[in-house]
Amino acid sequence: MKHYLKKLEDQIHQRPDQPALCDYQGESYTYGQLATFIEKYTRFFRAAGVRKGDKIALCARNSARWANLFLAVNVYEAVIVPILPNYTAEGIAQLIRHSDSVLLFTDQDLWEQLKQQNLPKIRGVLDAKEERLFWSGDSQVEKAWKERGTEGFNPKKVTYPDHMDKVAIINYTSGTSGDPKGVMLTYGAMSDVVENCQRLIHNEPDSILSMLPLSHIYGLAMEFVYPCCTGFTITFLGKAPSPSLLLKAMQEVKPLVVITVPLIMEKIHATYIKPHLSSRPAKAISTMPYVRLAYYKSLGQKVMELLGGRVKTMVIGGAPLSWKVESDFKKIGLPYVVGYGLTEGCPLLSIDTPDAFAPGSCGKPIHEIRIASSDPERIPGEIQSRGPNLFVGYYKNPEADAAAHTEDGWFRTGDLGVMDFEGNIFIRGRIKALILSASGQNIYPEEVEQELSHHSMVEESLVLDRSGKIIALVYPKSGVIPNVTKEEDILAICDEIRNVTNKHLPPFSQIFRVELVDVPFERTAKGTIKRHLYQ
Repeated sequence: MKHYLKKLEDQIHQRPDQPALCDYQGESYTYGQLATFIEKYTRFFRAAGVRKGDKIALCARNSARWANLFLAVNVYEAVIVPILPNYTAEGIAQLIRHSDSVLLFTDQDLWEQLKQQNLPKIRGVLDAKEERLFWSGDSQVEKAWKERGTEGFNPKKVTYPDHMDKVAIINYTSGTSGDPKGVMLTYGAMSDVVENCQRLIHNEPDSILSMLPLSHIYGLAMEFVYPCCTGFTITFLGKAPSPSLLLKAMQEVKPLVVITVPLIMEKIHATYIKPHLSSRPAKAISTMPYVRLAYYKSLGQKVMELLGGRVKTMVIGGAPLSWKVESDFKKIGLPYVVGYGLTEGCPLLSIDTPDAFAPGSCGKPIHEIRIASSDPERIPGEIQSRGPNLFVGYYKNPEADAAAHTEDGWFRTGDLGVMDFEGNIFIRGRIKALILSASGQNIYPEEVEQELSHHSMVEESLVLDRSGKIIALVYPKSGVIPNVTKEEDILAICDEIRNVTNKHLPPFSQIFRVELVDVPFERTAKGTIKRHLYQ
């Protein structure tokens, strides 16, 4: 297996003048310019006294510069800490502190919010969008920034490191409150995923549109690192992918590969596919097999034209895909595949090619997967995995690390599934309380419940996923309900609790509805709420 930075090195040597990283309708970098950018920042890190293995936080919105900065940290062999910019300022600061980061790259508006936070180990804060030093608490950092340059540098002579077992990334899956879980991923783990994507998706230079958050390992690995190391031209959308904006960009970029999440594809389905399949002409030909098949094929071709006309593979992952949507994709002949993984798998555990993909499954394992069940084909059991793509632990959280592995060393995914005789994985449910939104975001009920507990009227709460909506069941404090008799007053209380709590939550974990309950929640002998009783 070849190191992914060595694959990047090959692209720089062979294709220095070809576009590499581009902002949609904005600035772009060739592979040679990417190498120059990396050189500039690795020289800066060195002069600023950043050591190999030091942590550097990157909390900013998607852009070509975001990708450049990630690679610069990677090449320097510091540890990059991508942080989702949608978190609250307190949540972002908590992760910066926990990661022991010494530098921070961020956007100006985020820095304005973070100024009030306690960031004791940060020596410098830099603009992720422009060449600018926001703040320095260290004269060495300030001097290094003023003197940075790339004199005498030749992109065609770059040589990048190839250490496989060093930690390259700490990616947080939770912990904006409570105990953070920073997943430590090595260069070898990312190299393995790049290798498997090249084997199963595409392994020649082409074009791709990046629409997913780079702060999440799914978008980071599969929409950026894999295609960049394969010689793709990557265009970063940089905005929320509404169907109209996404399809406009698709028409311009004409991608060969699409990496996406169910939420986006379900919007395309609702806007462009479902209306056609529900139309009178479609119903009229439902009993005419040959005509019906021709109609489906024609509709599939129209959808492919909407996506730019060149798509060879659509990888859908990050959350379950509605079976109705998937069956319609299959019906009209879209070249899709549903994959499965977690941050701890960097993120890939299973995938397949569109031709071999079994509908309803999540593909086949890229490495070892076992089902902890007496009958793995029929009785769901926990999906457990091991392989070179897996993480090497949670940063400063050995208890969570131990709980995530079996005694014989297999990673416990917390998901229930079965595996058929051909090796196809079928997800059947989740063991953990984790809620996975339609956009692929991890929502931890305990974190939302902790925010609810700060409200003066909340005694205890339970957060659930109901039909894709976050519902909070609240048992109010003594004296709240007896004085309220009108239904509209009860609804007003629920809205007040929801609105106040949502101010402290990131957009993807906002509460949709609060419902009051009139008796305390049932608990186990250990004192934990019996969550399964309220699903």
